[in-house]
Amino acid sequence: MNIFKQFIKSLYSPKDIAQYRFQGIGKTILYVFFLTCISIIPSIIYFSTALMNGLGALQDSVKTELPSFIIENGEMQSDLDAPKIINKENFTIIFDSTGTVDQKELTNENNTVALLKNEALIIAGGQIQSFSYSMVNDFMLTNDDLENILAAFDSSLAIIIPLIAVVIYIFAAGLKFIEISFLALVGLLLQKLMEVNMQYRHIWRIAAYSVTLPTVFFTIMDSLKTLVPNGAIINWFVAFIIFLLVIKEIPKLEKLEKH
Repeated sequence: MNIFKQFIKSLYSPKDIAQYRFQGIGKTILYVFFLTCISIIPSIIYFSTALMNGLGALQDSVKTELPSFIIENGEMQSDLDAPKIINKENFTIIFDSTGTVDQKELTNENNTVALLKNEALIIAGGQIQSFSYSMVNDFMLTNDDLENILAAFDSSLAIIIPLIAVVIYIFAAGLKFIEISFLALVGLLLQKLMEVNMQYRHIWRIAAYSVTLPTVFFTIMDSLKTLVPNGAIINWFVAFIIFLLVIKEIPKLEKLEKH
């Protein structure tokens, strides 16, 4: 069965998922990467769109609205005594050299560029990309320097966006493998309680397919820009219920073939 048919059946058929426990581990790993790719599509689209739109707004604001500043020795300094917030069309620019605004306060923001006292942030598509000024030795930046950097950045978007997409994908894939591995550990306990004889490798395979439905659900919610309350709890609950139904489809005390 090809990966696309497995994807469709994994949305509704615990019986079919149970059969996937005997397939090669390579195919299961490929499926996890495929599922991860689907899950990040909304984030990549929104992040790319926000980055392109925001870059134009930021270039305009640097020229006309931002005060004179200098970033030196890992800190930004300016004459402002309070944060300055600039609202553009579907985009926000936060300028704060006072240290008042903290990254934690911006976790619920979207389509935002924040130039803070010690770091710069780009927030879009539910993703936060940060750059600490102290990451580069002898880093110094002024308004004119920022204008030149933004112009160069704008001309390099065709390269930068795919690179950011790859980083997001690798990070998301890592989290997905951790999620599946944890679910499989829970499965070791369940299979004993339910008198089902399976090895960890077989449990891991069915766990990989059991997360399909919650992954697709949250992908759809992300595409609709809809925040799901207690999303993490719902994700684990749905994955666990499907996983439990899959294990129930496996004959008790089954003698497994060696793979």
